[in-house]
Amino acid sequence: MKYLIALLLSASPAFAATPPFFSLNNSDFVVMLSVLLFLGVLVYFGVPRRIAGLLDARAAAIRADLEEAKNLREEARALLSSYEKKQKEVQEQSERIMEHAKAEAEAAARQAKDDLKEAIARRLLAATEQIASAEAQALRAVREQAAALAVAIAGDVLAKQMTAQLASESIDAAILQVDAKFH
Repeated sequence: MKYLIALLLSASPAFAATPPFFSLNNSDFVVMLSVLLFLGVLVYFGVPRRIAGLLDARAAAIRADLEEAKNLREEARALLSSYEKKQKEVQEQSERIMEHAKAEAEAAARQAKDDLKEAIARRLLAATEQIASAEAQALRAVREQAAALAVAIAGDVLAKQMTAQLASESIDAAILQVDAKFH
């Protein structure tokens, strides 16, 4: 306490040099009055309510934006889920189509092999028939030529050995033979 009194007594000459605080000559007092007057005008015109209203509106807008973002996120998740489901379905469908196409290709390949075997067998049979026909024609031609040659040779031999009497007897025998066969 002694120190406090000593402090007050020692500061008194400094207080004597400054003008009184509640005077318009004191700049601190004038600034304080100005600030209080300014704050009073602000309160009188309702600026704090307006600022609070603007802040509340801004907060409500931010809440609405957050809610909309949340809803959009949920919609995006649902959409992503549906697209993933559709992608899975399309993948499964494409796999089924690939398996079906593969099975059809294998069946077509088997059918083509079978058709090729049948075509080869038909061509082989046709070739065999053509060869047999050609052999038969060649054999017939050889026989005809051999018969013609034999007839010619026999005709030459008979012509050389044949006399008029033998020719007459031969004709009579042929007539009798034909007559016997027709009756």
